[in-house]
Amino acid sequence: MGQFQPLKRSATLMKNNESMVGKLQTSTPNSKPVIIRKKKINSRMITFYLMVIPAALLFFAFHTLPALKGIYYSFTNWNGIALDYDFVGFKNYINLFKDQAILDSYGFTFKFAVVGAILINLFSLVLAVGLNAKIKGKNFFRAVYFLPNILSVLIVGFIFNFFFTSILPDIGEKYGIGFLTQNILGNADLAWIGILLVFLWQSCAFNIILYLSGLQTVPTELYEASSLDGANRWQQFWKVTFPVIAPFFTINMVLSMKNSLMVFDQIVAMTNGGPGYSTTSIALLIYNGGFSGGEFAYQSANAVIYFIVIMAISVFQLKVLQKREMNM
Repeated sequence: MGQFQPLKRSATLMKNNESMVGKLQTSTPNSKPVIIRKKKINSRMITFYLMVIPAALLFFAFHTLPALKGIYYSFTNWNGIALDYDFVGFKNYINLFKDQAILDSYGFTFKFAVVGAILINLFSLVLAVGLNAKIKGKNFFRAVYFLPNILSVLIVGFIFNFFFTSILPDIGEKYGIGFLTQNILGNADLAWIGILLVFLWQSCAFNIILYLSGLQTVPTELYEASSLDGANRWQQFWKVTFPVIAPFFTINMVLSMKNSLMVFDQIVAMTNGGPGYSTTSIALLIYNGGFSGGEFAYQSANAVIYFIVIMAISVFQLKVLQKREMNM
């Protein structure tokens, strides 16, 4: 009987093959086998979603949605209080370019932003190079220079307001220093300088940290090779250090320009836009006119233009500075 076992096995295989051929013949020529894959959800992905979704909802509720509603109200004449309002189209946007107060605020803000962005990056880079050197107490000085960044802007502004209006004039009178006896914040031509000094003091702290991060990425071998070639300190900085930290310079320039264009807290605490309207920035004008001046829709249109201006300047800076990085 053992000799018939291979014959039985071969017969069984033939039957199975015939059944498979029959199934293939009954299917249509163009049909493809459907493969159902069950996608497994990783527990880590669930954790990520649980972390991201609440933050995204909060961002949409308190940032995106109010911005969209502000754009909507900019096409109306709503004063921020009344229950009814009418659509006025682009009337608010057209009137913005005829309003001298708004044009003056844009002029002051641009002047403040350009000077502020340049000085912030200049002082921050110089201080970062010094703090990156091998000096005693380096960590202590780093902490001291970063301290202004964690202080409340309004509180610092009120302190310097008292310093410029009371302490500094008293020192000038006591020691007979004429230009210190004048309250700089009460002078329409000089008040913006006092605000700028406080703004620089607080803004440099964060930029110093970014520049320090960039300076620590420069390989020491490059300095050794350049010194062997006879390069002095200035040549090492301009030919070795600055090309390496150029991306950090780009980030700092964009951030400092954006923050300077959005200056608000220091002005509120120190001058509140005065004397007169000499230190009224765009942000302050939007705030005062929109929330206490009955111009909510009008200032919403101003805010939309303000946003477009900041975006355009930031994109322009990125394009120009990144192109410069590639040429270095």
